[in-house]
Amino acid sequence: MPRPRNPMVTTLLGLRGNGRASVYTEPMWGLSMQLVLPYASVFMLALGVHDAQIGLLATISMLSQVVLGLLSGVITDKLGRRVTTAVFDIVAWCVPCLVWAFAQNFWWFLVASVINGAWQVTQNSWDCLLVEDVDRAEIPRVYSLIKVAADFSALFAPIAALLVANLGLVPAVRILYLNAFVIMSLKIWLLYRFTTETATGLVRMEQTRGVSIWSSLRGYRPVLGLIVRSRGTIFSLTIAAVVAAVALISSTFWQVVISQRLGVPDALLPFFPMVRSLLSVLFLFTVISRITHSSNLKAPTLLGFAVYLAGQVLLVSIPATGEAADARTYLMLAGCLVLDAFGAGVLFMISESLVALHVDRHERSRVMAVQRTAVMLVTAPFGWISGWLSAIDRVWPFVLTSALLLLGLTVAARFWVTTHDETSAAT
Repeated sequence: MPRPRNPMVTTLLGLRGNGRASVYTEPMWGLSMQLVLPYASVFMLALGVHDAQIGLLATISMLSQVVLGLLSGVITDKLGRRVTTAVFDIVAWCVPCLVWAFAQNFWWFLVASVINGAWQVTQNSWDCLLVEDVDRAEIPRVYSLIKVAADFSALFAPIAALLVANLGLVPAVRILYLNAFVIMSLKIWLLYRFTTETATGLVRMEQTRGVSIWSSLRGYRPVLGLIVRSRGTIFSLTIAAVVAAVALISSTFWQVVISQRLGVPDALLPFFPMVRSLLSVLFLFTVISRITHSSNLKAPTLLGFAVYLAGQVLLVSIPATGEAADARTYLMLAGCLVLDAFGAGVLFMISESLVALHVDRHERSRVMAVQRTAVMLVTAPFGWISGWLSAIDRVWPFVLTSALLLLGLTVAARFWVTTHDETSAAT
C-alpha cells in the first residue's frame, strides 16, 4: 500500500494559478526583507535612534497602515487584485528600502515608516489574489505554505552575518537594504507576470467602474453591519489583534533584548530568526499540519497560545550577565526559539485562517479592509508602549507579550466561535 502523502505536500503540488504564483514567489520575500529585518532595530540604535523613538516609529507605521488599510478594500475593488498588488508593493517596499539604505537619523526612518504603511493595501489585495480562487477547505494549508515559503529563505541568513562580521553593522545593513530593493522588484514582476485577475475581482471591478473612491467609502456602512452582526468575525478579529500586537512587539524588540541585554554579538543576530524559521518549517510539515488537519481549530489554537506564552516567559526569565552571552544564555534562548517557532507557527496560520473563514465571501476585500483597520487601531499603541517599556528595562516588552498571550488563551477558551466548516462537519 502506498504511503499517504503529507497534506501540506499534497496542497503544495496541487496548487495552480494565482495560489501557485503567490506561494512559489514568497521565498523571495525572505531573500530580501528577511535578511535585513534581524538588524532593523539595532541598525536604528547604531544611528542614534533611541528605544522610545523605535517604539514610536512602530506606532507611526501602524497608524499609516490604519489610514491606507481603510482605503485598501476600495482600491483593491477598483484597480483589481493583481494591479493593486503590483503598484502598492512597489510603493510599500521598493521605495522605503532605498530610504532605509541611505538613512542618517530618526527623520529618515520616520519617512520610510509612513511610506511603508502602504503595505496594508497590498496585504488586502494579495490575500484576495491568494485565496479567492482556492478551494475553501485548502485555505488553512495555503497560509501554512506561505509561512513555510517565507521561512525557508532563512537558510540564507549566514550571508547577512558574514556581511556584518566583515563590513560592520551599518555598512552591511545598507547593502542588505539595497539587495532587498532589487529582489523585491523582481518578486513584484514575477507575481504580476504569472497571475490573472480573480473571478470575484473582475466582478468587483465592473461594479465599481465609474464610482469614485469617496462614494465607495460610503459603502462601508453595510460592511460594518456585516462585521458587527457576526460573532465569528468579532471573535476572529480579537484573536488576530492579540497575535498582531505580540508580533509587532517581538519583531521590534526581540533582537534588541538579546543584543543589548543578553550580550549576543551583532554578527550572530540573523541566526536566531534562521533557526526559528527552520524549526517553524519542520513543525508546519509535521506536528502543525497534523493537528490543524481537522475541521475543529479550537484545540490547536489553545495549544498555540499556551506554547507561545511559555516561550515568552522563558525569555523573560533569562538572567542578564552584564557581559557576553554564556552557554546557559544560549541554551535558554534555544528553548525560546523552539517554543516560539511552534506557537507562532500555529497562531499565524490559524489567526489568518479564522479571518478568511468567517468573512463574507462576496464582500471579502471591503470586509477584510475594515477588519485589518480595526486590528491595526487596536495594535498601534503597543509600538509606543513597548518602546517606553524597553527604555525602562529591555525585558519588560516581553512581560507585556506574555500578558497578551494569556489574554488570547482566555478568549479562545471561553468565547470560541465555530467556523462554517466546523458547523458543516458537525451536521
